[in-house]
Amino acid sequence: LSGMGCSASLISVDLAKRLLGKRLGKALVVSTEIITPNLYHGNDRGFLIQNTLFRCGGAAIVLSNNWLDGRRAWYKLLHTVRVQGSGQAAYECVYEGEDAEGNRGVRLSKDIVKVAGKTMEKNLTMLGPQVLPISEQAKVVWSIAVRFTTKLLIKYLLKRGAEDLAAKIPVPKPYVPDFKRCIDHFCIHAGGRAVIDGIEKNMQLQDFHTEPSRYTLYNYGNTSSSSIWYELEYIQEQQQTNPLKKGHRIMQVAFGSGFKCTSGVWLKL
Repeated sequence: LSGMGCSASLISVDLAKRLLGKRLGKALVVSTEIITPNLYHGNDRGFLIQNTLFRCGGAAIVLSNNWLDGRRAWYKLLHTVRVQGSGQAAYECVYEGEDAEGNRGVRLSKDIVKVAGKTMEKNLTMLGPQVLPISEQAKVVWSIAVRFTTKLLIKYLLKRGAEDLAAKIPVPKPYVPDFKRCIDHFCIHAGGRAVIDGIEKNMQLQDFHTEPSRYTLYNYGNTSSSSIWYELEYIQEQQQTNPLKKGHRIMQVAFGSGFKCTSGVWLKL
């Protein structure tokens, strides 16, 4: 697959999963970032970001549906979810084009963090029912019901001309489910510090949850679709603050141009 941006790896894993669902065998998924052909040679600040953030890198993963390979397998794939953003802002936040002098490059929009947040929200909304415990799902349903009822009440009061009373009724904020109750480790795409900080804040993660992402960004830069595998290797081989154990669940989240958000959940065997 090409043109999938930084989310290509999990899209490829999902494709391999579907192909292996039809027959017995193995699938090799190779994820890489090669920046040399797309190196920007101009002076436009919007295009220059790609030269300072992206780095060459790669990773390879072998998937199998043969039960005989289970003895030496490290992880079991549980779920994959892909969400495609819509709208002009989502389409243009990571966009290949030319500057005023005709130099080609990839422009990163200032709206990328906002667009990524909305796309990730849709992705986790689809993933949540598959991984969250019943108690967390019940809180989400209750939050939706309360918000819906409150908005109906406000509309009713406005129609009756009771604007002052309607203005005093607060609309509850949406409940953000606690994914830490079902996920032990997080591999957040190392797209930049602002992306990692935003996800850490919105999902109320601890420092040790985002440690693999920050380590990867600091030491390797943004290696595009392969960055989540650098993070998984760090969790498996080096992380001491949250050691990986049998039975732990790992969530990988990646973002790509388009704008796309893909997620995958693995079980440590």
